[in-house]
Amino acid sequence: MVPGEPREVSPREAEVLAGLAEHRTNAQIAHRLQISVRTVESHVSSLLRKYGVANRAALVALTGQQPSPSARPGHVEGIPVSHTSFIGRRQERQEALAALTHAAPVCLVGPGGVGKTRLAAVLAQAASASFPAGGAFVDLTPVGEGFVLRTVADALGLTERPPQPLESMVAERLALGRSLLVLDNCEHLLDEVGDLVERLRSDCPQAGILIASRERPGLPGERVITVPPLAGEAETLFLDRARAIDPGFAAEPAVVAEVCARLDGLPLAIELAASRVAVLGIDALRVGLQDRLRLLSGARGRPPRHRSLRAVIGWSYDLLEEEERALLRRLAVFAGGFDLAAATALMPGTPPSATADVIGRLADKSLIGVVGGGRWRLLETIRAFAADRLADSGKTGETLQLRLRWAAGTAATLESRLDGNWAPQFDLVADDLRATLADTPAVPDRQAHRLARSLAHLTFARRFHREAIGHYLAAADRARDAADGHQDLLSAAATAVSIADGPLAFRLLVRAADQVEPVGLRAAALASALVVTHRYRGADDRDPMSEHLPALIDKAGADAAPADSRTAALVATARAWDQGGLELASSAVEAARECGDAIVLLGALDVLTRAHARAGRMRTVQRICRERLTLIEHLPAHEPSAAAEIVDTFHSAARAELCVGDLPAALAVADRAQREDPIGEHPYLSIPKTIRPLVLSGRFPEVFQQAPAMWEAWHQAGSPRSAWMSTAICAAALAHGLAGTGEFDLWRSRALEMAMTRDAASSPVLAPFAAFADARVAVHTGAYHQAATLVERAFAPFRVRWYEAYARAAGAELAVVAGLPEAAERVAAAMPYAEQNDWAAACLARTRGILHGDRDALAEAAERWTSIDARFEHACTLRLLSG
Repeated sequence: MVPGEPREVSPREAEVLAGLAEHRTNAQIAHRLQISVRTVESHVSSLLRKYGVANRAALVALTGQQPSPSARPGHVEGIPVSHTSFIGRRQERQEALAALTHAAPVCLVGPGGVGKTRLAAVLAQAASASFPAGGAFVDLTPVGEGFVLRTVADALGLTERPPQPLESMVAERLALGRSLLVLDNCEHLLDEVGDLVERLRSDCPQAGILIASRERPGLPGERVITVPPLAGEAETLFLDRARAIDPGFAAEPAVVAEVCARLDGLPLAIELAASRVAVLGIDALRVGLQDRLRLLSGARGRPPRHRSLRAVIGWSYDLLEEEERALLRRLAVFAGGFDLAAATALMPGTPPSATADVIGRLADKSLIGVVGGGRWRLLETIRAFAADRLADSGKTGETLQLRLRWAAGTAATLESRLDGNWAPQFDLVADDLRATLADTPAVPDRQAHRLARSLAHLTFARRFHREAIGHYLAAADRARDAADGHQDLLSAAATAVSIADGPLAFRLLVRAADQVEPVGLRAAALASALVVTHRYRGADDRDPMSEHLPALIDKAGADAAPADSRTAALVATARAWDQGGLELASSAVEAARECGDAIVLLGALDVLTRAHARAGRMRTVQRICRERLTLIEHLPAHEPSAAAEIVDTFHSAARAELCVGDLPAALAVADRAQREDPIGEHPYLSIPKTIRPLVLSGRFPEVFQQAPAMWEAWHQAGSPRSAWMSTAICAAALAHGLAGTGEFDLWRSRALEMAMTRDAASSPVLAPFAAFADARVAVHTGAYHQAATLVERAFAPFRVRWYEAYARAAGAELAVVAGLPEAAERVAAAMPYAEQNDWAAACLARTRGILHGDRDALAEAAERWTSIDARFEHACTLRLLSG
């Protein structure tokens, strides 16, 4: 036999041969293999014969050419075996495998349950081909202090050979070739692991080292790869594990996504939940997740500390120092994240520097997630665990009070910055401000009231108007004196006014009047309620109590202090709205100017515009509205009372410009409103200002684009009675009629639906505009069979005269083109409106040209259309001139 060419070697002989390669004695080999020394001697004799060598030394020399069980090519001992598919982590796998080609240790870091062990096992298997000398996968979970080296040596199949140190033996083993050592669950032994790894890097620099830990070891040159919760692959993992138990399992994708989101995308939590869904069903599982730490427990076939989320997090919690535990417990009260100031607020007596140090340590241990921008957050599972521990400590009430003080101070600080760049910071803390307020009882409390009022102001400025009303009401409930609660109700009412909710504003103002004792404040609130019934509620939508308000206002106003000029101005304005007439309206404006309150003056000017509009003096209305536009330039749009007047001013000014036929000016007001209106780009409330002048300008494609959004938004708002807005829908109908789309009747019926009437003539607001639209479409389409009726409607007496000039001019033109016998009289009756409305003046010039065959009149009409940018009407007039 040729030495070194053995016959077949049995598995046991291979193990003995490996022992000889490690220079072990027969007794050591016997102890390791748990066989007798005699049996070892027998195997050695057999190996000598098979290898054809004379002695043990020669046999040992030959073993350097043979692989041992612990150094088989590409074999890493101890890799955990899993019987489920591995899902996701493509990026982390690529980064880790690439990093393992270098000499630096690679560290997988992430919170408990995120899947570090599974990823490490997959990486070890995938990288084995790159490590021909094999290696070992070492789980340090059960290992105590002082036994890391011993555990690693055992995993590599090494035993002590005194006097050679065990550390040297491990280094020699890993230096035999390119080897891989995986150290899993190191967070409780970081110092020992760090010392060992540093020695190995020095003695066997070619060895690959992969570490999995909840806290990074902090080794020089380490390559840290953060293992985050799963994102898009979370749902795939849930379905895979659920169907492994119940192949027929199915659920709506949105529901599965919700469950995974509530589990923070943690693979362990998802697998535990999936194991329960076959029994509970998806709906019961969602309910059970309200107490996720209790639900996600009891899993079989897992290591003890992975059988429940509570155990997973508890392992990390038990490793913390007491100051780390104390802060982690208290941080559970923050739902949306926190910054250093917020965390410090929960630890009175602790300087920010100390709090920052503890936060850093908790982040290093993967118990706090870094959001960025100096902010952190807890995963919901960790927050739930910390909340339980906070309750156990008996400190929940104290911590909530500290959070309330922080929230009230933070909200007040943001409120003081409303004229600057405050919104991004508010968005970061808004959820916690809301949650803090929700946790306070509705009883008088200084801090809770301060928070509620500031939060209401902030949400209003953020354009969360309905939410702001709720916070103002919460503030009223928590106010410690009646005057504060009264002011909160006034602010809530002003917010309701700004979003055109007149009924709610009325109720809140009456409630505010009932809640306050000073007669001046009571009179002012009652006067404002009466104004609301006229400005923001239709005649059919008034509260029965509004009939009694004038008498109540008279009594309260008589008892008010004579020096209270603001209350006097409000009462005068309320009387002007209630009784009408130019004299009362003028007196209200005079009183408002004397009191020096711009907001009160804006309301008084509004009643003055109504008085002039009833008299048909639209040019005067335009002048007053332009004054109102000047007044609002310096008002704080984030204040509800100011915002309500800003909103109304833009609405009134846009309408006033339209009612004098100045289409460019109307569009300019609408454009400014889009930028400055506190309501913002709300299609239900903002588009009407734009739609009407766009239609009259002949810009039909823009109308067809915007009108459906306005209509849908109105429906989404619950289809409230909106007679004022119905004219915009009727304007869209006019555009369809003139453009010949075939949808005139559809949009006209929608206008009736919005005004909640079957006949446009019965709606004071809609009647003149509908009469105008019907007459103008009839002229354009030549549908004269109902001309007499349509003309009669166009010349009917209108209670609301905003669009009367349009109706009269279009009616006169229809009478002429239809050849009605009274056409000349209709033209004469319409001519006074030319002084008040540029559109009417152009239309009547064209009508005279048609009636008398006067080309000069047609040319005048064409020029007038050009001056107000009425493109469609200008084109129609040019066709008449050319024909």
